[in-house]
Amino acid sequence: MKETRGNRLHIAVLGKMNTGKSSIINAIFNREVSIVSDYAGTTTDVNQKAMELLPIGPVSIMDTAGLDDSGELGQKRIEKTLETIERSDVAIVVFDNSGVKSCDIELFEKLKNKNIPILSIINKIDIAYPDKNDIEKIKNNSDKTIELSAKNDNNVTSKIKQGLINILSDDYINTPSLLNGIIRQDDTIVLVIPTDKEAPKGRIILPQVQTIRDILDNKAMSVVCDVERLPIVLKNLKTQPRLVITDSQAFKEVDNIVKKEIELTSFSILFAKLKGDLKTFANGAKTLDNLNDGDKILICESCSHHPVEDDIGRVKIPNLIKKYTGKNVEFEHVSGHIFPKDIEKYKLIIHCGACMTNRREVLSRIEAANSKGVAISNYGITIAKCLNILDRALKPFKN
Repeated sequence: MKETRGNRLHIAVLGKMNTGKSSIINAIFNREVSIVSDYAGTTTDVNQKAMELLPIGPVSIMDTAGLDDSGELGQKRIEKTLETIERSDVAIVVFDNSGVKSCDIELFEKLKNKNIPILSIINKIDIAYPDKNDIEKIKNNSDKTIELSAKNDNNVTSKIKQGLINILSDDYINTPSLLNGIIRQDDTIVLVIPTDKEAPKGRIILPQVQTIRDILDNKAMSVVCDVERLPIVLKNLKTQPRLVITDSQAFKEVDNIVKKEIELTSFSILFAKLKGDLKTFANGAKTLDNLNDGDKILICESCSHHPVEDDIGRVKIPNLIKKYTGKNVEFEHVSGHIFPKDIEKYKLIIHCGACMTNRREVLSRIEAANSKGVAISNYGITIAKCLNILDRALKPFKN
């Protein structure tokens, strides 16, 4: 299965101008993917590159502008750099003999507040070291510190990989299973995949592909069909399936077809468990019972796309909410890495399944919502709530 950004370990490479951040990244990739120059401020925007960094696995490395950039434009670059923290699983902070400045200390504090593991690299040791006090500050504020020369050290990649392995939790090295604890070896799982306008022609979408792979990894068996053929599939199976997983948009139809003793959930709810916090999302959906006319709801989409006629986030979910609540509520939409700072104006935030967003970014948004007292849920849970089948949809996760 081809990995996408949402399933990759996101690594932000941070530090002051001209400490050698781009050289570090080029050394990891073993080719020039970032511009290297003796002039400070060469990197002007976040440059994100993907690679397979074994044994860690698929990673997305973000080269960022210097923390000590100056001027009005420089300040905007710094803001963009600091925004990467919201979607970073781990941070590599690069130093040289210029030592530790106030912007470095502020960065350490921001990373610690987000519980982001920190690998500090003292670079350019072939030229000079920082003074002893600065080295002590770096080590005291980091989970791991290594020393190297990105340009002249033949073992840069090996040293950085080992440094990352030392500070990453097992969950990042061994990707959590979508269905772990839900299915057992030799179970039969039925996947219901509509082929409607939103389904990409000739392909199935990432959550469905990832679920099939996870079923294989759990030594179970998957049967794939559309809604129309689901009754035939269930009739032809010699033993009833352990679980039926459906696209959220077909939830109601599938709920009517599948017997109550068979557990049922959706791909989006599986991803709510994998990428976010299932309990928080489920509690957030309760807000739908207390909406008033004029309340605002923010809908967050991970990917940027051209909305289709029956777009799930812009048409179907708003229509379902209006029908369920009977209230004239207002909807606003954001996509990609955009997330408003003034979220307190919303009564509820509804996040997509986040197949194109990593868990760190979703958890960061949950944390932001909690801090402002704003309820947050996700597409699949919201749809199940509006269709009055949420209890059934969450039953597979009771443990």
